[in-house]
Formats: sequence, C-alpha cells, structure tokens
Amino acid sequence: MFATGFYIYDNYNAKPNEQTVEVVNSSFNYLPTSTTGQIIHHQNYSLSYHEKYEQAEWVAYTLSANQLLNNKFKRPYFEQDSKVLTKSANYWNYKNSGYNKGHLCPAGDRTFSEEAYNETFLTSNISPQIYEFNAGIWNRLEQKVRYWAKKYEKLYIVTGGVLESNLKTIGDENVAVPDYFYKIILDIKEPEIKAIAFLIPHEASEKGLYQYVVSIDEIEKLTGIDFFAELPDDLENNIEKSKSYAAWSLR
Repeated sequence: MFATGFYIYDNYNAKPNEQTVEVVNSSFNYLPTSTTGQIIHHQNYSLSYHEKYEQAEWVAYTLSANQLLNNKFKRPYFEQDSKVLTKSANYWNYKNSGYNKGHLCPAGDRTFSEEAYNETFLTSNISPQIYEFNAGIWNRLEQKVRYWAKKYEKLYIVTGGVLESNLKTIGDENVAVPDYFYKIILDIKEPEIKAIAFLIPHEASEKGLYQYVVSIDEIEKLTGIDFFAELPDDLENNIEKSKSYAAWSLR
C-alpha cells in the first residue's frame, strides 16, 4: 500500500520511562494524543489515564511474532498503578458488580516474560466488561490480532473503551462502563503499511469481526483522540480512512 520510513515507540526491554526505537529513516512518535495529559510508560505498554472515568482512554503497545511464546505463568492479583498520579481505580470496585476486569493490553499478548505478563494486571489496564463480551467477541478479536502478528511479524496496537458522558458506573469510585470498545491495528512492516480498526458494542455477539470494521477517522470523532498525528499527512489520511478487512485476511 504505502511505503515510508519511521521510528516506532516500543518499550519492550527498555528501562522504565525510556523509549527505544527501531532503525528506519525518520522519527515519528507513534503514541496517540492524550485528552488528559496523563501519559504513563510501563516496560511493555503505554497508556493515557482518564481520572474522570477511572480507566485508560487508550493503551498502546507493539506485538511481535517472537513475543507470542505462550508461556504459562501464575495469574497474579490486580494491583493499583503507582505511576498514576491521581491513583488508578481499586480492583474492589469490580467486586459483585457483574463485570469482568477486562484487559486492554491482554495478558495473552505478554507471555514472553513473567514480568511482562504481571504488568498487565495493573488496574490502569482494565475496563469493566460483561463476561459474554470479554470471553466472546472481544476474545475472538484478540486471537485474530495474535494471528496477524504471526503473519505480519510486528504490529502496533491501540485499544480502549469509548469514554463519554452518562455511562453506567460501578463501585465506590464510579468506574465507567463503556458502551463500545475499539481496537486499532497497524502493520508497520515495510514496504507495505496498512491499518484496520474495530468498534464493537459492549454486548454479546456472534457476528463476524469484519462486520465491526470502521475507519480510524470514525473512532477519532468518537473519542477526540488523534491516533497517528505524526505520520506523513498522505499516509495518515489514507490509513485512517481505510475500512478494508480483505487487505488483512486474504493475503
């Protein structure tokens, strides 16, 4: 589709708050914009925390084929994120709420080390999800992303709930329950660079994933987030208006 050179944010094996880059030709910060100004870098993903809704408005990370090792680690307890200045929500908000603690950066995407796996169990990386959604279509999408990571070698992923006014809340800290969740996937391997985005209602569904493909532009309008602001304008415009599932599934 489109060829270009760029750096990508990838904190895998970096020191805390340190960015590492892969050698290409120019430097673009791949992190989305933050509507809150509270961007937090962990070892293996970054996020923008929204205190009003007590969760991240986005979580961003890279996923490489060589990271999908499927190691089996003991599932840890959820913990509050000490890097969130306003304090991330306590996991007790979810108790008896009827909602799962839905990972945004999935634990299954971070099985290459126990440290990386455990890091996904911070409460800044979860959002309330009903079981039928979490274990259903959302899980199917996560599995598809892993398949694509093996197929295309390295992906850049941004995911979150659509945070807006008048959402249902749970717990004493009023953790918002999104009505929709989104996931944006960018294939960063040259010479072809392509993206696909999904916007899925927070409900049980047996529909095919292709039925939830939307443009990145549509998600930007819903969230107020600019996802690839530092890409060259022609590349950004083309990948953000694309809605081609076939470009990913027929190659």
